[in-house]
Amino acid sequence: MKRSLEYFAIGTLVGAVIGFLAGVLLAPSSGQKTRERLANEALRAAELARAVAEKAEDAAEALGGRVEHYLGRDEELAWRKVREIREGVQRYTQAQA
Repeated sequence: MKRSLEYFAIGTLVGAVIGFLAGVLLAPSSGQKTRERLANEALRAAELARAVAEKAEDAAEALGGRVEHYLGRDEELAWRKVREIREGVQRYTQAQA
């Protein structure tokens, strides 16, 4: 899932840049209007990138929390099994003595 989010973010940014460049190159405008439009498009692209980054960060945090939860449960289960084995060995050695 993390890889998919990375590809989505990269695709979104590349698409925004290509769209921006195509708009600038294909639209006839004066220098002042072009500069204003460039500034506005740059702000819009920055806002889009920020939104995508926030969503990716939220998804990564949620996924990380799930992984930690499951790893913690597995670790707890493993330690419980180790204790059970130790207790079994102790009972066995006491029975043999």
